[in-house]
Amino acid sequence: MATNTTLNLLVIDSDQLYAEHLVSLLSTYYSDINLGFLDAKSELLRSLRHQWDVLLFGRAYDMTFTDVVGIVQEQNIDLPLICLDMDASSSAGQNSEGLPVVLDNNMIKALPAEDEVKVVIATRILHESLKTRRQIAGLQNILSEAEQRANILIKNSKSAVAYLDQGIHIFANDPYLAMFGFDSPEEIIGVPVIDLIAGGDNVKAFKKFLSRFDKGNRDQVEFNFESRRKDDTTFEAKLQLAAATLEGEPVTQIIIQQNNANAAELAKQLAAAQRKDNLTGLANRQGFETHFAALYEQIKAEDKQAALLYVRIDNIGKINSSLGLQGTDEVVKQVAYTLDEYFELGFVSRFSDSKFTVLLEAIGEAELKQRADTIREKISDLIIEVGKRTTSTTVSIGMAMVDKHSPSKEAVIERAMDALDQVMIETKNVGNSIQLYDPSQHVNSDDEALAEYLVNAISHNRFELLYQPIYDINADRSDFFGVYLRLPLSDGSQMLPKDFMSVAKSHQLLEKIDRWVLINACKQLSEVRKQHPESRLLVSLSSASLADSRLASLVSQLIKAVGGPAGALTIQFNEQDVVDYLAVAKKQFSALSNVDCQLSIHNFGVTSKSIETAEYVNPDMVYLAKGYVDEMSNDSGIETVKSLVTKANERGLNVLIPYIEDAATMTTAWTMGARYLQGYYLQEPAKTMILAQES
Repeated sequence: MATNTTLNLLVIDSDQLYAEHLVSLLSTYYSDINLGFLDAKSELLRSLRHQWDVLLFGRAYDMTFTDVVGIVQEQNIDLPLICLDMDASSSAGQNSEGLPVVLDNNMIKALPAEDEVKVVIATRILHESLKTRRQIAGLQNILSEAEQRANILIKNSKSAVAYLDQGIHIFANDPYLAMFGFDSPEEIIGVPVIDLIAGGDNVKAFKKFLSRFDKGNRDQVEFNFESRRKDDTTFEAKLQLAAATLEGEPVTQIIIQQNNANAAELAKQLAAAQRKDNLTGLANRQGFETHFAALYEQIKAEDKQAALLYVRIDNIGKINSSLGLQGTDEVVKQVAYTLDEYFELGFVSRFSDSKFTVLLEAIGEAELKQRADTIREKISDLIIEVGKRTTSTTVSIGMAMVDKHSPSKEAVIERAMDALDQVMIETKNVGNSIQLYDPSQHVNSDDEALAEYLVNAISHNRFELLYQPIYDINADRSDFFGVYLRLPLSDGSQMLPKDFMSVAKSHQLLEKIDRWVLINACKQLSEVRKQHPESRLLVSLSSASLADSRLASLVSQLIKAVGGPAGALTIQFNEQDVVDYLAVAKKQFSALSNVDCQLSIHNFGVTSKSIETAEYVNPDMVYLAKGYVDEMSNDSGIETVKSLVTKANERGLNVLIPYIEDAATMTTAWTMGARYLQGYYLQEPAKTMILAQES
């Protein structure tokens, strides 16, 4: 019978079938099972960001069970571990009864994998133990937060409030001290509460009242009495008792003359306290998220730039094992103070137990790296005193830039975490290093990263243009150049437009990329024309530019800037785009023609109305589709190309046959009646316009 419980099970093994079989066995006891499956260390680091209930370890590609234990301890995660003995004949780590030698509520080691009943029972037991620990931790957290709120109320309340331990004062706020004539908290500590009650009958009645309360009787929590001040003067008062805690220990709280006049201010202070970390005094995760949300909106609205640092204490697990909770707390506090002091103009917060976040405004990549490396060195130089002992620590820092083109807040945080994961991978989990998230390293797997990288390429001229000569049969020269766009990546490779144009389109970047290509290609042409005035360009533009009413004006300015003989620039659009937006294309072709721009249709012949389309928009030339060139190796394909070229020529269209990669294709293309030929056989694309006679 399944219970209404979810199990988040992480399995590290090379056999996914075994993991799925365990899930089917465990499904009897759980209403839902979320299975995580991996076999590599890099995947484990990323997976541990999510909450898991039990980790089962069998075999892994690049880590042992000891490695897994170390990683979990370094991450300071409460995650029960089961190490499966995958060798049926092995008895290592087992006692004479065949049970694991290592067996506690956090770890079971060398459990036989083939004994599925034991594996299921062990998983259930460890999960139930974990649930209990989580419930206790949750209750402790609730208690701690309640105590913090109570302390704020007490400190700022106008009511007289004190804490008692077995009837003795151990704390009192200022109104309480003033009420009874004490000058400082130290004066009242150790004073029995009955010393402040006048009259023997009052004292006797109060002792009974307090005794009943201490024994758990809550039927009566108020007591009217005559109070005695330090100077022996008296006054009438009403006392209220409540159970409370002070520094985690049970105490009794006294409230006298409660005053709610300052409720609004107290509520404000309580809200601020909820965003503050008790141990370090820094903002906690809630405080960070509140601040980041406001900063993120400001960055988007005002086109500002900022950076997020995600800081992790590297050896917190070892410190905890060696020096206990006191050592851990002291290291966390010292790292917090150092971060807060160094980044005094930033926003520093304690994100989780051993991790911090820092938000810095108006900072560039170079300065960010320098400052991150400086704070890393400062922390590694710290000598931290814990009682009579000393310790040291290091930090690893993942960073991400934030600007108006950044994805969501959550994605920015994920990027900083990814950068930190990369540090741990590159340092083999040693840390003590920094890493800035580089969108170019993720463009193949993350569309948001690719879009951001495209924006960066436009803004900082990081695209590259290649130029491939086109041979003009009629003029017998090759000073006509096709322009090709490339996106360089951080690993030295280049991305082709076919791999990034769909993302560019979804993020409304096509028009900006087209303009970048046009402007930068024409700059190069202007330089080349100083030596070769007849040089020309053929530039392909996207569908976004086909509908751009400002394109003709830009092209006119570029043609004038290039100067020299007419015909400097030919712009071509894809035939399918022209067919899809025929009326728009007709208007655009006419506007461009009026500013002395030549026109071409790219991928000519892919639709059923190629000739009719060309007649309607009236280009100067057409660029044959690759499929036709591929078919020129057989007689049928040759006849098809001849027929298409002839029809184009009859309508006054110059034809370009591209993709000529070998001598046979070159020979055939020469006889087709086309005016232009282009391909690697003639000349490869280059970063500069190299005329054939110069090669």
